[in-house]
Amino acid sequence: MAYRCVATSVAGFVQQLAVAYVTHGYWFYVTGRVPEHKDPGLVDRKIIERYGIDVSKWTRARRRRAGLANVQYLRYGRFFILLATHGDHQFFAEEGGQIRDVRRTPIKFMGYSIGCRQARNGGRYHASVRIQSEPYNTLKASFEKMALHRSVNSIQAEFWGLNFEPYAPVRAQLFSALRAVNHARQKAGLEPVTTVPFRVRRVPVRPFG
Repeated sequence: MAYRCVATSVAGFVQQLAVAYVTHGYWFYVTGRVPEHKDPGLVDRKIIERYGIDVSKWTRARRRRAGLANVQYLRYGRFFILLATHGDHQFFAEEGGQIRDVRRTPIKFMGYSIGCRQARNGGRYHASVRIQSEPYNTLKASFEKMALHRSVNSIQAEFWGLNFEPYAPVRAQLFSALRAVNHARQKAGLEPVTTVPFRVRRVPVRPFG
């Protein structure tokens, strides 16, 4: 099977999903998990054949011009997602009420929230990757708590230990947590964290190894 669909890392899965698919109009999706008693490779082939996913980019272009939808499939471990563009396709008939629109309902995966937003000037839609609200609120509260009881080096080490890729919304969240730490330390008369203790540039990865 030529179609590549098995991401080899969390970072690769998120990058392929956000940068290669959501940004390019694959907004309609369903998610699922491969049951423990089933071979993921066999499930991959069944889904790809069922929806005619393994086609060339030229075929996808022709389908788009004809008003037909295209479908992509992506899996990491036993978690998988099917995504489709606007248009006619059996995907919409068969998946029915399970289908979500990423512009309204972000995709939740390994602590990330992958959504889709339109530019402020009403221009193109683009993917938006951030840390999910609940994990982020827990993370920020944890940093605010340690702000008064840990050294600068220890706090920096905790930030560096986070595994979230620094997409723009993620960076904004981390900077917000850092500001909260320094605000608490300033009120207590403690030395602030002056060095940015996390990556601010995302390094692209090879999604499929």
